[in-house]
Amino acid sequence: MADTMIADMPTNTNPTRSKKGGRTRKALKPTNQSPDEPITSAGVVATPPEDAAAGKENHESLSQPKKTKSKKKPDLSSNFEKELEEMQEKLQQLRIEKEQTEEMVKARDEMLKQKDEEIKKLQKIKEFKPTMTFPIALSVGDRELEKKEKKKGCPQMKRPSPPYILWCKDQWNEIKKVNPEAEFKDISTILGTKWKTVTAEEKKPYEEKYQAEKEAYLKVVGNEKRENEAMKLLEEEQKQKTAMELLEQKEKDPLKPKQPMSAFFVFANARRAALVSENKSVVEVAKITGEEWKNMTEKQKKPYEKIAKTNKERYAEEMEAYKQKKEEEAINLKNEDEEQMKIQKQEALQLLKKKEKAENIIKKTKENRQKKKQQKEEKNADPNKPKKPASSFILFRKEIRKNLMEERPGINNSTLNALVSVKWKELSEQDKLIWNEKAAKAMEAYKKELEEYNKIAEVKENSKA
Repeated sequence: MADTMIADMPTNTNPTRSKKGGRTRKALKPTNQSPDEPITSAGVVATPPEDAAAGKENHESLSQPKKTKSKKKPDLSSNFEKELEEMQEKLQQLRIEKEQTEEMVKARDEMLKQKDEEIKKLQKIKEFKPTMTFPIALSVGDRELEKKEKKKGCPQMKRPSPPYILWCKDQWNEIKKVNPEAEFKDISTILGTKWKTVTAEEKKPYEEKYQAEKEAYLKVVGNEKRENEAMKLLEEEQKQKTAMELLEQKEKDPLKPKQPMSAFFVFANARRAALVSENKSVVEVAKITGEEWKNMTEKQKKPYEKIAKTNKERYAEEMEAYKQKKEEEAINLKNEDEEQMKIQKQEALQLLKKKEKAENIIKKTKENRQKKKQQKEEKNADPNKPKKPASSFILFRKEIRKNLMEERPGINNSTLNALVSVKWKELSEQDKLIWNEKAAKAMEAYKKELEEYNKIAEVKENSKA
């Protein structure tokens, strides 16, 4: 069969390619054939005649496009990712909301704490009642209140208004009648322009009024300053005197009633004597009384509770009486302090006067001393009197100073003096002897001149006498 098929197949004798038909197909390369596969030659497969028809049918069926229904699979992965993203966004929002709520809670807690602290402070201030009286502090506070009252009631304490403002007060109503619709700015500009045209004679009464008010104001202010200075001096003296007294005073008031004991402590005091007789320690007594109190019935506790109740009522009555007494004492002390303030002001003014007198005396004594010194100097200042000679170091300095100034122009005095002292120390004893001899000669000459001068002065005095 294979031989017949090969013989029947047409063969192309021309090895050259035909130019017709455009492109040509390349021959397939022969592959290693297995013994079971059919024999092929020149790229054509030898098929049996029985299978040829079936092959054609299969070829036709393959060449036709298959009509298959493409079923789209649902995108599960994309839906899952979207759901995940939504869930993550919701989680983030919940976290943010949680953080915000926590911050709000913290802020609220802080605000509540601050309010509680403020309430406690206010309660302490209300409950505080000093056991000691401080007359100095009270006097200062009363003095400040008096000042405020004076400033409110007394018109002299106000600063005097200048002449321009006094003139404006007089002219305001007239300009307002002429210009009823004008505002404050417009009226002030009109007054300013009009004030420039006012003559000196018209300004005189306003200026005189201003000066009179100014003098009165300065007097009041000066008196107040004087009183303040005097009070400061007095307060300093009183502080020094009362410092030790305040330290010696007791802070606790012995007259203040003590707080009553509770029912348990009443029971413990009654039971303590028996337990102490049994040689029990304080800790053991406390433990035993606590256990016994817990195990007691209400009927057994009733007598102790009655005693505690009566003590509490008595304490409340005593406390009310104590408070009333303290209030009365405070009123009396205030009245006494007011009276003392008047006395203290007078004492303070006296102290200030004494201080001023002492300062004036010191000034006068200083001035007198200076005058006496000047007079003595004028008397003793005789141009013919010989002057004391310079020492050996000063003579050395005069000569060395010139040389150093020439060597180092623009040198400071401090550095120059330092250099001179260094060079003087570096000098040997023989060199120093030269300067000492010069100073000694000058001293001898000075003594001779002074003796002659004194003799002449004695002769003059004798001649005058």
